[in-house]
Amino acid sequence: MAERNPPDMRRGHGKKRGGTSGKVADFRYKRPSRPDKRPKKNGTHARDAEPRMAKPSEAQAKASPHFVRGKRQAYAALDLGTNNCRLLIARPSGENFTVIDAFSRVVRLGEGLAASGRLSDEAMERTLAALHVCAEKLRRRHVHLARSVATEACRRAANGPKFIERVREETGIVLDIISAQEEARLAVLGCHILLEDGEGPAVIFDIGGGSTELVLVEPSGAVPRILDWMSVPWGVVSLTDTVTGSDDSEELRLDRYRRMRKTVVDSFKPFAERVREFTKGPHPIRLLGTSGTVTTLASLHLELPQYDRQAVDGLILPSKAMRDISVKLSHMSGPERRQLPCIGDDRANLVVAGCAILESILDIWPSETLGVADRGIREGILRSLMAADADGERSRAALQRMREQDV
Repeated sequence: MAERNPPDMRRGHGKKRGGTSGKVADFRYKRPSRPDKRPKKNGTHARDAEPRMAKPSEAQAKASPHFVRGKRQAYAALDLGTNNCRLLIARPSGENFTVIDAFSRVVRLGEGLAASGRLSDEAMERTLAALHVCAEKLRRRHVHLARSVATEACRRAANGPKFIERVREETGIVLDIISAQEEARLAVLGCHILLEDGEGPAVIFDIGGGSTELVLVEPSGAVPRILDWMSVPWGVVSLTDTVTGSDDSEELRLDRYRRMRKTVVDSFKPFAERVREFTKGPHPIRLLGTSGTVTTLASLHLELPQYDRQAVDGLILPSKAMRDISVKLSHMSGPERRQLPCIGDDRANLVVAGCAILESILDIWPSETLGVADRGIREGILRSLMAADADGERSRAALQRMREQDV
């Protein structure tokens, strides 16, 4: 789970930025304030009017359980998904944390998995190259505690465990193949603070490369209570690879899109039936999506020339706008999608599957608005690590005081 001796995140939509080793993303994660009005045409930020947080004083920092041997500890979270390899390294900052280094690379680990049931040699080599970069960053940043997780591709692949062992031998990174339930829990922990204000339950969803997690939560206390959840084996990579079709004409593209949507809707039906009683209340269901799909569509809605995390993370958009963009993309050819800002070559062939999944979710829960989060599993891991480490330090300090009193 936690690595004692562990060997960056600019999403590369369109033109690559930050070089092959990523670019430092020095931003602070914090609880947003809530907008008083409904979203405007171009969307509303859930964190609008957020006051700047005061930096802890030297005395406060030294009193923190994370302050050891004269400096604040660094923690790391690595998420190896079906399509991306992502790393965050952060230091605690009051009740939150500040990212000090980050890395993200499209590795396509799950490429061809749907047909063969195995991770291909080419996909494993691409992924190992990215993990070597992560290992070097972890060493250079003197990370105190890290947790590295692998998700759907490694869960499904017959050679997944063997690949995990190879990663350990070659990079020193110990990957933990987590369950779909743990994946959903970490995603909620990482992004729930961006939920729009309101009464009643909410749905948080994560459209990944190999799976999609749906989580029904009841916001209460510091962390929402999970009422129900479901994981389906359809992400942007697995759905693209499974529901095949021609891109030669608009008619063929739309036929494939319809088949994608039917595949996803059929998979979501058991969950939709289970949670129906929770959605019949007087308050509309609030939706929050954390994935490359929703952040990419939000970027297109804002007409950004290139991806900007600060403009997207925490945005609350009209659901209809996201539907309109999804429909538009489903009509376009691959070359046409590649020309759009914030999509480029990496997402041109996958974004349509993401649109099909998103539209299927909006069919089940027709919320007027949709929250967008560029945060999730890694942030959930970081919060878990920091909280557990702080609890441990307090327990050790209390035990030491008891021993001193007994002397």
